[in-house]
Amino acid sequence: MFLVSSIQNCLDYNNDGDYMKYKRIRDLREDADLTQKEMGAAINLTQRAYAYYENGERTIPPEVLIAIARFHKTSVDYLLELTDKK
Repeated sequence: MFLVSSIQNCLDYNNDGDYMKYKRIRDLREDADLTQKEMGAAINLTQRAYAYYENGERTIPPEVLIAIARFHKTSVDYLLELTDKK
């Protein structure tokens, strides 16, 4: 139960309660001045696949989450907002 509530807490919701995005993943990409296409290519994804994950339209598989964390030299916990320490 803790894991489910922790994952839900890391996502923003719209007014209908639907997932909107993984906020930190988008923030890190934008801070690096990368497009979704560039970020996707860096971790071997298409722009569309990356956009689905970033926007919360699909759950990010662990291997993709790890690739994003490694790319940005941060932890998966930081990406999921389980910690504020990069």
